[in-house]
Amino acid sequence: MTLPPGFLDELRARVPLSRIVGRKVAWDLRKSNQAKGDWWAPCPFHGEKTASFHADDQKGFYYCFGCHAKGDAVTFLREAEGMGFMDAVAVMASEAGMQMPERSPENRQRAERRTELTDVLERAMRWFRMQLQTGAGAAARDYLASRGLDQAGQDRFEIGFAPDQRQALLRHLKEGGATEAQVVDAGLAARPDDGGAAYDRFRGRIIFPIRDARGRCISFGGRAMDPNARAKYLNGPETALFDKGRNLYNLGPARAAVAKGQPLVVAEGYMDVIALVRAGIEGAVAPLGTAITEDQVRLLWRVSPEPVIALDGDAAGLRAAMRLVDLVLPLTGPGQALRFALLPAGQDPDDLIRASGAGAMRALVEGAQPLVDLLWLRETEGRVFDSPERRAALERTLAEAVARIPDPATRDHYTAALKRKRYDLFAPARTPRRERGPGGKQGREPAAGPPLPQTRASRLVAADPGDALIEGMILALCARHPALVDQVEARLERIQPADAGRAALVHDLLSGRTSDPGRRALDALLSDPHVRALPAISQPRTFGDEAQAVLLNALDRLESRRTQRDEIARAEAEIGGLADEGLTWRMTQSARARQHADHPSLSHDGDFGEDREALAGQLAEALRNEIWRKPGR
Repeated sequence: MTLPPGFLDELRARVPLSRIVGRKVAWDLRKSNQAKGDWWAPCPFHGEKTASFHADDQKGFYYCFGCHAKGDAVTFLREAEGMGFMDAVAVMASEAGMQMPERSPENRQRAERRTELTDVLERAMRWFRMQLQTGAGAAARDYLASRGLDQAGQDRFEIGFAPDQRQALLRHLKEGGATEAQVVDAGLAARPDDGGAAYDRFRGRIIFPIRDARGRCISFGGRAMDPNARAKYLNGPETALFDKGRNLYNLGPARAAVAKGQPLVVAEGYMDVIALVRAGIEGAVAPLGTAITEDQVRLLWRVSPEPVIALDGDAAGLRAAMRLVDLVLPLTGPGQALRFALLPAGQDPDDLIRASGAGAMRALVEGAQPLVDLLWLRETEGRVFDSPERRAALERTLAEAVARIPDPATRDHYTAALKRKRYDLFAPARTPRRERGPGGKQGREPAAGPPLPQTRASRLVAADPGDALIEGMILALCARHPALVDQVEARLERIQPADAGRAALVHDLLSGRTSDPGRRALDALLSDPHVRALPAISQPRTFGDEAQAVLLNALDRLESRRTQRDEIARAEAEIGGLADEGLTWRMTQSARARQHADHPSLSHDGDFGEDREALAGQLAEALRNEIWRKPGR
């Protein structure tokens, strides 16, 4: 149907937006300015208690500052009440006292056809409900009772029963005036391919009516009573009224519950939804026999910005969750997120509620994991990352997944979260926490593992005070200037302090967190007079510009010292029995001399308190005497 020019403008001019929206919201009259047509209310599209939803009568538009829903009166009727475009226009016209334009014959015929199918489905629903109370429905009643569904529950969800007869429903509807074509078009009967007589689609099944957001019956789902049936659950086919990928079971009541502050929870099937609702989680919905589609995700976001996906804790449930990750990543952004509540293995919501009570299910929903956790789980579970290539492959896979997120800010937060998870996974083993001795007092730190043979041969078992000081300055600089951490992330990871507190501090710096051991280690560093001697540490605001150069210089120095030590150790191992303490000392002194000559000052004054001229003299003396040679050779 084509509307004449200006018809919609006339509707909007005659009907204030607040009149349409006011049927669904409770206006905050303290915040609203009625005289100016400026209205505020809690948003009807997502559960909240504050008035972040704004409707402007003068402009004719609404906007939610929480979930970013926006539009005009027609959009509101379509989104909030699930109306089609022409139905929304008809409601507006009724409010305005205007006649709808005459529909074209084709549109009028289509609308009449939809009304006929709705009537047929409502009559079928009443018949199914009556059959549940007959003798043929006794087994179905027993099954529902075994699932804890009493008469009140059956009435609330309008549950019925289809007897195991080939044409019982078809005969009933035809006797009431419906044609066979209408029953088939409504999805209640099917015609065999060989052209035989039509037969009932639902037979020997418990029946669940499926209603759209406006409450109209649009199809049915049926659970087989026969355990050997080919399909445990059967849904109606696609019809003029029913698109299973664009609808959700229990959507209307769930939307009302979410508007009152309940979470929106997506379960797997009809009985799961019923169990959740009976446990007090009334914002429960379910897809209709298919994997969750993009249209259904967008429909969920119209109700709540962060639905919880509650999936059975079996292999199929996990596979469904992992598939959903790929579907949702290109759609996610501010106000459009998902969380996941993975149930214990082998349990559905009804099992969990029966075994542990409704509180256990609510706790699981409240503790649902964000989408980024599912992405990480999918890419890491059961895999070993024991080589640089495997770690690089993981980083590439995660980067490709995050790149699919359209919103830049959301991408950045995903990147940061995954970075922390990678560090937690790949961080080097750290010294265990102190064990408590007798009387509850803390004992000494457990001894570190035995040094390698080449380390013992070089007599470098004792910690090098120079290395420890430089290491401490690096960590203090990073703590005082956290913006520099990203620039030196890879180098910071390689430090691997022997001290447990410093190792915790490295972890804190890289992960953006704060731990008690890390905080204590930082306090100890900042109280060390040698560390505080650096102006970039003691006066970070005044000497902040120098921090980067000092940090890079310190990292160069520490890495060079450790590289030299590694070279000495390898050389000693290769020399074997020819090495002695004198050779070790001479090679160490040579390495130190070269190091000090190559790396000038680190501090504001010029170095770490070392005499550069004396060091230069030592280097010259070492070269002149060829100290790497043994005496007598």
